[in-house]
Amino acid sequence: MNTFIRNYVVNPSIAADGSPIGGCKGFLMTLQKLSKEIKPDKLIVIWDGGGGSKKRRALNKQYKDGRAPLKLNRAYSGMSALEESQNRYDQMAKTIDYLNQMPVIQLMIEDVEADDVIGYVCHMPSISEEIKIIVSMDKDFYQLCNDKTIVYRPVKNEYLNEKRVLEQFNIHPNNFTIARALDGDKSDNIEGVKGWGLKTVAKRLPFLAEKKSYDLDDLFKYCKTTDSDLKLYKDILSQYKKVELNYKLMQLYSPQLSVKSAEKVRNAINKFKPTFNRTEVVKRMLVDGINDYNWDALFQKFRLLVDGS
Repeated sequence: MNTFIRNYVVNPSIAADGSPIGGCKGFLMTLQKLSKEIKPDKLIVIWDGGGGSKKRRALNKQYKDGRAPLKLNRAYSGMSALEESQNRYDQMAKTIDYLNQMPVIQLMIEDVEADDVIGYVCHMPSISEEIKIIVSMDKDFYQLCNDKTIVYRPVKNEYLNEKRVLEQFNIHPNNFTIARALDGDKSDNIEGVKGWGLKTVAKRLPFLAEKKSYDLDDLFKYCKTTDSDLKLYKDILSQYKKVELNYKLMQLYSPQLSVKSAEKVRNAINKFKPTFNRTEVVKRMLVDGINDYNWDALFQKFRLLVDGS
């Protein structure tokens, strides 16, 4: 969703019928670029399910509230806010339809956020030995980094694995959610504990740099017993309920999927047989007016995925 929205905002492409199509075209352009650079054996596109934030909103009513409306880097003459919203929805549906004709695994689980699905996929035994690259700017995914799971931040062109997360933040991925629970997340309207940013966490809670997985009980015990009069530690103890809530909202170690949803994800990945309807894709591109771009690299990658090369 983030990749689609980012392209929707910045890509000014217009379809053959005169309507904006930058979100869809830009998404496919990004897919081509990533395929050329990363050379994946599988492509998995995970969307937020309808009502995906419901479970977290039940814990925190302010979750994801107050997000500023999208600011396009252009103006469409004659389009109202309602028309722009409808166009964005139509472009996303069109993108999904394109991907359905391609050797791409698509997942959208009702009432489940994409983050939870991604977390579950990364823990799946059937692909545990495969290198997995999460394409996102979201720091929540740092907690999943290890020797087999990497986060690629496209805007900064940065790859982060377990070692690099530890080097950059002096916080181990196994303990990154504790740090995030203290730091908070403005983008999701999750308020942290005042004074506790990631740099302060690394300095004042040095044990979080260890590979050992610590829990909130360990955190609270440390704050109670540490030989320091700093108010920062007392603030954690006085706001422990907030810290516990933040941790529940942000942790992906145990993703919030039902048994049925987890089974759906496993089947979608383990039983997927890649196919590519090139004729239909080219036909749609002609109709949509996005055939002016060179898609050869993407089509070549799709052929390799279908052939298993």
